[in-house]
Amino acid sequence: MSSRSSQKMSVKNLEINTMSTECEVRSCLSPNVHYLVCKLGLEKEENNIDIESILLNTGVICWNTIAVCIKLIEPENRIIDYVESIRCLGPVCKTVHTYMKSIIPDCFDKEYGIWFNWTNRKEVFLEIFSFLSSSETSPALCLMKLTSTLERALGDMDVLRVFMGSPKSLNLRNLLWHGFASPQEIPSMYCSMLLLMVVGLGQIFQNYKYRTDCILVHRNMFSFSQWDQLFIFPDLCEEALSLAEDLIKKSDFVLSIMLPYWQAGITAYREERYADSLMFILPQMECSLRCVYTRANNCPHRLQTAESEEFYTTFDEILAKNVKRTEINALPTMLGEPIMELLWDLLNNPEGPRIRDHLSHGEVDLMSFPRVIANDILASSLVLLYKFIGKPCKELEENEIMGKIMSSAENYSSRFHPIGKLRNQVLKCIKQLQDHNDLPRPPQDQIEKNSRFQSSELELHTKDTTLKRIIFCIQKHLPEEHRDALIVEEYIQDNSKLFHLPELWNLHISTLYCPRTVLEVVSLLRKIVSQCSKVIEQVVYSSESRYTEWMNKSLRSRQRITYIHLLHSTQYITPAMRLLLLICTVYIFNVYNLCAQQKMQDHLKFLKLSLQFAENLVTYTNSEKNKWSESINLIHKYFDKVELFFKAINFKEDKL
Repeated sequence: MSSRSSQKMSVKNLEINTMSTECEVRSCLSPNVHYLVCKLGLEKEENNIDIESILLNTGVICWNTIAVCIKLIEPENRIIDYVESIRCLGPVCKTVHTYMKSIIPDCFDKEYGIWFNWTNRKEVFLEIFSFLSSSETSPALCLMKLTSTLERALGDMDVLRVFMGSPKSLNLRNLLWHGFASPQEIPSMYCSMLLLMVVGLGQIFQNYKYRTDCILVHRNMFSFSQWDQLFIFPDLCEEALSLAEDLIKKSDFVLSIMLPYWQAGITAYREERYADSLMFILPQMECSLRCVYTRANNCPHRLQTAESEEFYTTFDEILAKNVKRTEINALPTMLGEPIMELLWDLLNNPEGPRIRDHLSHGEVDLMSFPRVIANDILASSLVLLYKFIGKPCKELEENEIMGKIMSSAENYSSRFHPIGKLRNQVLKCIKQLQDHNDLPRPPQDQIEKNSRFQSSELELHTKDTTLKRIIFCIQKHLPEEHRDALIVEEYIQDNSKLFHLPELWNLHISTLYCPRTVLEVVSLLRKIVSQCSKVIEQVVYSSESRYTEWMNKSLRSRQRITYIHLLHSTQYITPAMRLLLLICTVYIFNVYNLCAQQKMQDHLKFLKLSLQFAENLVTYTNSEKNKWSESINLIHKYFDKVELFFKAINFKEDKL
């Protein structure tokens, strides 16, 4: 890591460490929630319930023994008395947990494994059983797996509502997935009880299936896509994991009561249990960010679990622009825009992977979870750990791996915000247009022999001259330091000149809390690029298929003429696509300035006109339409409108 980088990181750490812990947090559970979860179910010391009253000799669950523990305040409306229900269920849970601890995994699978088939995730539940009492953190991990998988598999039941229903209940799923409960605060008996209830539900469903001959249809699991956008950080080697283990002991970002979770998360990653790793790390990232958020915004009461009449302080609130609607959230100033954009991309942006949402709702396959996603989240947590390091540490500041991780974070530009998606779309389309440079063509003498149509050199020259004027007009709207890098004459012939401007494409564009007007412009631009991509695909497809038919001499006379018109039209379509992509590029890097102007409606009108042009060109270039002459006329008219528009806005700006 360079000395300048080290100095910069040290200064940032000193600024952030003003937020270090003033007093040790002993629990993130409010007193009422702590009582419900940690004490209420354990109050009845005597336990007169035998396992035989819960489990019959046949292995069938006796639901009556469980159901009588559910107490109702208003029986007619089925309003549950959660306090009394939890108190009464406590002895049942103890009995079940004692029984579960007496069974070895192979026997459990042999006797109860069949009853997990209805969930379509039998292997997850068997793994939960094997982990049940393996370590201090295992009850939390098992409950997170169990509740997320169970949520995916079923709807509503009174007994389940006590365990994972409203905030008035034990609400185990939310307490764990949002990082409120420490390892010492989760009674493992609740995991055993829920596991047995899944067995019971399997038995109920099996009986129902025999009576009705119904088939349970399982929804497809969510599949992470956009792999090329997910490689954000260097791959975490053993040295990086050792560094992480050192950081969690030194960083003020980690609450001491939650340290076992962090350690378990790193261990799980090392063992290639990537879903397990994130089940530990993600809730702790939220928990620690909640601590920072509440101190930065002077709202300490938001640190603990909310009561039933309040909302939890989750990632949504932590990453939001405002606190209490009007006050500005201080967290973005502390972390910096790139790191905030990184967190938004991984956790909140609708078009991003939304890792915590999919994982916590049981929508992903836990047994084949992608390493790259776990790598990105764990590396992101290292960034936050380093940001809140207690004391300046020269060894860390000079660590090469830490330097690369911090550089990746501090130079990050959003990939999943609409602006980031647009950038990637344009770059892909520019690359896609390269195919037009290599379109196959029959020998020129064969073309001339088969066509009365002759290309007009004057017409092509006029087209190029018009394009030059247009690009000169547009060029002044590129960022000033990059205007000269785009050579107009070269760009007319080869759009890769725009593609090979790394300094331009590496510029950071703010996406945090983007105004509605900007999003409206970006939405139009994305539609335009999408249509460009379709035009390019259609032209390439038609050119290649017709060329093959030409060389095989399978084209009829009229088809040969149509093919020659296609070849001629590409001399207009290709530059038109280059122009549209240049226009989109200009708007990407100038969108905030353009949206700040009073004549915003002029830009929207122009972009809608451009979209209409692109859509019409998609129609004309369809292989079933073959309207190649009409395409050329359409392009001529569009060029004229583009030139008029940019001359007009340039005139207005020069006048100002």
